[in-house]
This record gives sequence, C-alpha cells and structure tokens, in this order.
Amino acid sequence: MSNPMTEIAQRPMRADARRNYAKLVAAARAAFTETGNETALESVAERAGVGIGTLYRHFPTRQALLEAVYADEVDAMARAADELSDRDPWDALSEWFHQYVGFAATKRALMDALLEAAPDSDVLVRCRTALARAGAELISRAQAAGVVRDDVEFLDVGRMVSQIAVAPNADAEQKQKMLQLVLDGLRYRGA
Repeated sequence: MSNPMTEIAQRPMRADARRNYAKLVAAARAAFTETGNETALESVAERAGVGIGTLYRHFPTRQALLEAVYADEVDAMARAADELSDRDPWDALSEWFHQYVGFAATKRALMDALLEAAPDSDVLVRCRTALARAGAELISRAQAAGVVRDDVEFLDVGRMVSQIAVAPNADAEQKQKMLQLVLDGLRYRGA
C-alpha cells in the first residue's frame, strides 16, 4: 500500500487527500510499468479515478510524481528489511537481496529518468540512504551472527546485485544463479 507520508510529503494531509495521493502513486506505478515513464499524466489521473487538477495539486511536475513513485518503492524495500528482522540473519539477508533484484530491475528506468532530470535530488539522496541503511542493518546482523564475512559492506553488494538485476540478455533463472553466486561469496568461511 502506498505511503502518502513519505519524507517527500511536505505537510499533513486530510484523509481524502491521502487516499487520492495513494491512488495517484499506485496508478502512476502501474502506468509507468506498463507504458514507460513518459505516460501521459492525464492517463495517470484517469487510472486513479481523479481529475487532472487533483494530480497537479499533489504533483506539480512529472518529476514530483516520478519521485513519489520511486520513494514509495524504496519505502517498501526498507519496510521489507524491517519485516525480516525476526528471521534467521542469513535467511533474512538472502530473501531481502532476492527482493532487491526485482526492485532494481523494475525501477531502473524510473531511477534513470530521475537521475537525468535532477541527479542531486534530495529525494534520490534520501532513497539511497534508506536502502543503504536497510541493507547495512541486515548485513551487520548477519555478520554479528557469524554467517557473513566481516569485510562485506552493503555498498559493494548493493552495486553487484543492482547490476545483476539489469544484466542484458540474462533471463530470470540466470539472474537468480548470479545472485546465488554473490550470496555464496558473502558467507563466512572459517579458517
């Protein structure tokens, strides 16, 4: 479910405004997934069941809508890490990185559009920070349990997994195999 109160929200909203915000983000996510980031904003508003004025009240620019969709997805990935906190540290880390491959693959075009329009966007910085924090916590917990090498940092693993997610000419099965190789490389091996 969309979270209308992400860090990009500037002020509290009434209940109906939160519902419209959530419907617009969900509609934009679906539209961008189906037809790309250049989907007509009128189409997004129609899909959400609101008028174009409502869309523009929440998102005065295409960039603002793209940022909201991306931030919502990042929030979901960060929540997923929290939701795995009661699992075995290795299982939690492994499952989260499997989810991360799917996230990175489907969000690549969206992130590229955001980087092109505003490479130093505060939203992108906050999103990178949230993902890094979530991944680093999972890695740290696995390291404390003695199942992940001490020299592993999220930044390195996150970059490898992101590249696996967008590897050209690699089908889902190959991507899973490559991810498993990365995960195997993270495991602590006693001397």
